[in-house]
Amino acid sequence: RIGVSCPSWRSAGPCPCPGPRQRPVALGLAVTVVLLLLLLATTAPRRQAVPGRAARRDERYLARVEELTATDTEDSALNYGVVVDCGSSGSRVFVYFWPPHNGNPHDLLDIRQMRDRNSRPVVKKIKPGISVAAAAAPEQATPYLRPLLQFAAAHVPARKHKETPLYILCTAGMRLLPEGQQAAILEDLVRNVPQEFDFLFSKSHAEVISGKQEGVYAWIGINFVLGRFDHEDEEDAVVTVALGDKGESLIRKRTVGILDMGGASLQIAYEVPDSGAFSSSQQEEAAKSLLAEFNLGCDVQHTGHVYRVYVNTFLGFGGNFARQRYEDLVLNQTYVHNRLHGQQMGLSPEMPFLDPCLPMGLEDTVVRGGQNLFVRGRGDWSACVELLQPLLAGPNSSQASLMGAYKAPIDFGNSEFYGFSEFFYCTEDVLRLGGHYSASTFTSAAQEYCSQRWEVLTQRFRGGLYSAHADQHRLKYQCFKSAWMYQVLHRGFSFPLDYPSLRTAQLVYDREVQWTLGAILYKTRFLPLRDLRQESIRQAHTSWLRLSFVYNHYLFFACILVVALAIVLYLLRLRRIHHRQLRLAQLNLLWLDKVVVPLGQGNGP
Repeated sequence: RIGVSCPSWRSAGPCPCPGPRQRPVALGLAVTVVLLLLLLATTAPRRQAVPGRAARRDERYLARVEELTATDTEDSALNYGVVVDCGSSGSRVFVYFWPPHNGNPHDLLDIRQMRDRNSRPVVKKIKPGISVAAAAAPEQATPYLRPLLQFAAAHVPARKHKETPLYILCTAGMRLLPEGQQAAILEDLVRNVPQEFDFLFSKSHAEVISGKQEGVYAWIGINFVLGRFDHEDEEDAVVTVALGDKGESLIRKRTVGILDMGGASLQIAYEVPDSGAFSSSQQEEAAKSLLAEFNLGCDVQHTGHVYRVYVNTFLGFGGNFARQRYEDLVLNQTYVHNRLHGQQMGLSPEMPFLDPCLPMGLEDTVVRGGQNLFVRGRGDWSACVELLQPLLAGPNSSQASLMGAYKAPIDFGNSEFYGFSEFFYCTEDVLRLGGHYSASTFTSAAQEYCSQRWEVLTQRFRGGLYSAHADQHRLKYQCFKSAWMYQVLHRGFSFPLDYPSLRTAQLVYDREVQWTLGAILYKTRFLPLRDLRQESIRQAHTSWLRLSFVYNHYLFFACILVVALAIVLYLLRLRRIHHRQLRLAQLNLLWLDKVVVPLGQGNGP
């Protein structure tokens, strides 16, 4: 409240009240407050503008180029991680690094493979596998891995050893050992490795992972390299993902599925956006063992990086193992046919079995248990495809059937897949069709190849018309493997013949992507919390000009509105007080006139 009083009633003029004089003061106060708010707004840290799609594409390209250069080990801000892949045939060590987290809780760590001074990937392999080297003597596990760990220790800066996590992950070879031998080998590593190396290593860092885990890690690695976890980037290909049982959903960038066919096994992994319903309790139980749900984000409260992935591995469905099963099938069918019809087909080179899955004119001998089957290729790719269909049922009743196994539904209208290993070799090494897959183009090229005489194919091979990776084994079994890949893809997994979104590849952005990248991404997913906590502490000690309330633009505008309203009310009150004082002054003048004038009249002559 503002109190105003007149100094004297004797003045003949208006009362010299401070109302009019306070107007410049109020206006100055208002201008000062507005300028202060503008100063706060301009000095407060603002969210960076989101770059355009072309700018982000350029940034990703430059980042991929930087990944191919030597790692700056002099940069003290970089962090490191080591992963040892203990496989069945050998073990490999991979060294990764990443810069500090950017502070956005929705972003993952930017993990890259370390490169030496010559820009070569820091990786080393030894043979045989740990399951062979330490199965009979678990105490040999640490000496077996010592060369790999010494190699990693030589590349990671010594000042970073104590904070560098080490993960020793064992796969197929160790899974075949009894649990007692597995535990003994892991115990030796947990006990002895910390005595020789300063890496951050504990009991939970050494484990035998399942085929399901390995598939999930491979899926994570591929999608990370392709940038499918970067949700802030605009992308036309998106998918609606159902979250939990409450009917919640979100729209985010579409991930890719992977198909991988090796020599002995076949694996598929892809995201399942909708949990869906199951036709039976048996199907639901099968789905639980094949579906993996996990959160890649550092905050379990944020669901932006929650993924539900279907992973299945089919033993006996790899290219080489499928050929052995096919030869067994042909041998048995030919033996039964000869008994029923009294023929001698395939028992001599003069009367060979005409194999539609071998190039025309190629002669070969199949040996099984002392029996010989003489075969000659007739190069009929379509007949070969039909002959392979029974093999989709599985090698025996104890192993999974590709036709009968539970497979989570795939939205072929809104999905994308990458095919690796045999999918790439079948399309690229001989047919030179690697990359975008077209069923019609692939079928025509495969039929043309199979129908060629063996002499023509070998002549082309010597002339260098095929890929540098192609060899005599590839030429001999290309017809069979292309037909097997076709059956697996279109009948086993039911991919439509006009499916437009399959790419076969060996490298992603000119580099080989290992499942170990996905493993370290998953294992270190909580590390950004450390950087986020440090960032919050740093912000708490900033100057008053960077008070946290200006981060919220809604609160900022609310403050401006409140201040403006206060100024208006203040001016209105001053105006009302001023008008009141004018009225009082006028009343005083009237009173003076009434009092003074009569007095003057009374003093006259």
